[in-house]
Amino acid sequence: MERKKWFLFFLAFFFCFSAACTANHTILKKQADAERNLGEVYLAQKDYTSALRQFLKANTHYPDDPYLQNDLGLTYLAKNKIDFAIKHFKKAIELNPEYAAAVNNLGSAYLAKKDWDTAIAYFKKLANNLLYTTPHFPLSNMGWAYYNKGEFDLAEKFYLKALKIEPDFINALVGLGKTYIAMGKSQDAVTTLEKAVNFYPRFSRLYFDLAEAYKISGNYKEAVKAYDKIIQMDPGGKLAKEALQKAESLKPEYK
Repeated sequence: MERKKWFLFFLAFFFCFSAACTANHTILKKQADAERNLGEVYLAQKDYTSALRQFLKANTHYPDDPYLQNDLGLTYLAKNKIDFAIKHFKKAIELNPEYAAAVNNLGSAYLAKKDWDTAIAYFKKLANNLLYTTPHFPLSNMGWAYYNKGEFDLAEKFYLKALKIEPDFINALVGLGKTYIAMGKSQDAVTTLEKAVNFYPRFSRLYFDLAEAYKISGNYKEAVKAYDKIIQMDPGGKLAKEALQKAESLKPEYK
């Protein structure tokens, strides 16, 4: 009888302890969620230091959140702490192996590290995932990796695949334009970068690449016009000064 009482006592204690642990776990999770949500607001505002502060707080309360780990990776990547970013992206994937965005971000971290082959391996996983809703991202990223490896035929192949899915995807358009410039395909470069400018006319950086395409095609007058466009968009700015120098160096070529 005495043994039964002790058994019931320990059983009651166990259930009370488990309930208390569950309640505490729930409280910590809610607190971590609130901190992560605030961190994501700072991240969207590009206030990376404030974002990191919130994410690290959340990490002390509930580190087993794959979305938090991905957010930490993005923040460290923005702060150019690439190895820290890789660590957190890997943890996000460990917590949720189906977390496709974290896989893409991990590949992007390896791009930032200039480890092209490792980056390509991760992007290939996504490109072959039929359930991934935005395959143009890893396809374009593979294009950039192959471009940097000097394998321009493969870069062209993956950029074209990305653009078949999303014809106005700016990363792929710019990357393909640069690839054609590197391949000496001047007219293809001009056509691609003109399309990019038509889609994003206020993106002043595009006009530098377009000017380069015009230059290699021998169309110096249009190249100068592209540089002049930058000057009009950003008068007195750093880009305008650079564009002015390049335009002045080209004007003797067609006068």
